[in-house]
Amino acid sequence: MSDRAPHVSVLLNEVLEVLSPKPNEIVVDGTFGAAGYSRAILAAADCKLYGIDRDPRAIRIGRDLEREMGDRFTMLSGVYGDMQELLAQNGVHQVDGIALDIGVSSMQIDEAERGFSFMQDGPLDMRMSAEGQTAADVVNEMDEEQLVKIIYRYGEERRARAVARAIVERRSKKAITRTIELAELIATVVRPSGKGIHPATRTFQALRIHVNDELGQLREGLEAAERLLAPGGRLAVVSFHSLEDRLVKNFLAERANAKGNPSRHVPLDDKAPSPSFELIKRGAIKATKEEITLNPRSRSARLRGAIRTDAPVWGGV
Repeated sequence: MSDRAPHVSVLLNEVLEVLSPKPNEIVVDGTFGAAGYSRAILAAADCKLYGIDRDPRAIRIGRDLEREMGDRFTMLSGVYGDMQELLAQNGVHQVDGIALDIGVSSMQIDEAERGFSFMQDGPLDMRMSAEGQTAADVVNEMDEEQLVKIIYRYGEERRARAVARAIVERRSKKAITRTIELAELIATVVRPSGKGIHPATRTFQALRIHVNDELGQLREGLEAAERLLAPGGRLAVVSFHSLEDRLVKNFLAERANAKGNPSRHVPLDDKAPSPSFELIKRGAIKATKEEITLNPRSRSARLRGAIRTDAPVWGGV
């Protein structure tokens, strides 16, 4: 498959507006993917950009962009949760903008051999990198209670126990190794939703999040952004489901002291940290009707943006 497969970046104009890149600034695209945000940022200003990704195909695309852009772009191999260490290895300790597009990319879903899609047959893999535990390992080796927790917590699947029980029963006869095999099994215990959502959607999401530690990466990435951004630096985070968006929302609301005013009867805590972020907008920025028509994937996208203040870094999430 060509590394120049078409890719549509969600909320691209809105992300650029949040980042507002300027000449000579340093910007990080922490989820490089197919280079959609990176190319737009480089076109918007004469800045220096660092791309980060763990996906082997994304890294190849990044190497091509390095050759094209010269010293304006550098590709870093790794996870965005480690961006502070990755950038420090390149002598960078402070940046002016960070973009994060959370979750699986359409480029990954489109490759059947990666095992992300329940609509195409492929090996039950789901790893964003080429290392570590696969979805097949999880499905065939974890006990029923562990599977229930993963499917319910990360997929918010109400039928988590029924799905886990079906998996355990099937694997006792034969290992589950293919995406279509698992999707068809799930469809025997989960009914299609009235909204046209495939029965396997939530379980596949849960397995993918678990295999790639996506929520852990997101927490670490947000904390790294707080440490890296210079005063006035901008953070843009796009997420696609409620678990991710809730984490981003709560992190930024806490750091901006925007979780709501306390009761007037409760004394103010004068020891509370000063806000380390200022929200660009209360609430999430969503795709326009025009974008949703052109790119249905944008329907569930939520963008949250914030500006770094000059206050000290807070403690952990």
